[in-house]
Amino acid sequence: MLLQPFFSRCCRTVLDVILPPVCRGCGADVMTDGAFCADCFSSAQRIVSPCCERCGTPLVNEAYGGARKICVSCQLKPPAWRKGRAAFVYDDWSRRIILPLKYSDQTENATVLSREMERAGVSLLEQATLLVPVPMYRGKLWRRRYNQAALLARGLARHSKVPALLDGLERRRATRPLARLSPKERHSEIADTIIVRAGRGKRIAGQAVLLVDDVLTTGATASVCTDALLKAGALSVDILVAARTGKGDERDVPYPEE
Repeated sequence: MLLQPFFSRCCRTVLDVILPPVCRGCGADVMTDGAFCADCFSSAQRIVSPCCERCGTPLVNEAYGGARKICVSCQLKPPAWRKGRAAFVYDDWSRRIILPLKYSDQTENATVLSREMERAGVSLLEQATLLVPVPMYRGKLWRRRYNQAALLARGLARHSKVPALLDGLERRRATRPLARLSPKERHSEIADTIIVRAGRGKRIAGQAVLLVDDVLTTGATASVCTDALLKAGALSVDILVAARTGKGDERDVPYPEE
């Protein structure tokens, strides 16, 4: 048993010599795999307290969220899920990590992002009993060959030891990008498109589910996922994402939530 950690360290050392670790933000050399260089570390807009308890958006200060730490938007129209957290603000910096994962087969970025998500969502992970990723329509999954949300959920499961049900939800048809649609159009576009996959209801019933995705923009997709999970008997649904847009720029994101 003692040989396994020693063997793993040796393998890691050899790999670091052959393939030196680089910063996932800019490609600069770093000391350890998954680390950021000093410039990227200081440039990253991590979302820390104070942030809205319901949607995870940064708050200017504690007073903006009131005693319950809930932003005005969530007070006026509470989201379907219970609590939400995000590791980063969705900006030019975080896009340099998320978009290559999403569109350029750089799946190793999922490991870096899931570690940051674990730090941001530690309180949610402590309460969760099951991780479920936002699903991808089968046509898009066939073309891309992987679901980035499932990769993030798998990384979180590995770090936190919370089990993941990677195929718990199913997207029945493709949808248009939602961020540039009106609220009424979003509801019409996404309604009834996501369901609990046949045979997975028993795994979800009675669980404190943590829904996992890469980016939260309008929240429409996450709301439909949450409704499906609650209908299947989930005790609660929280959401954890790699990044989320600010309230003011949700309609101007170049790569909106899918």
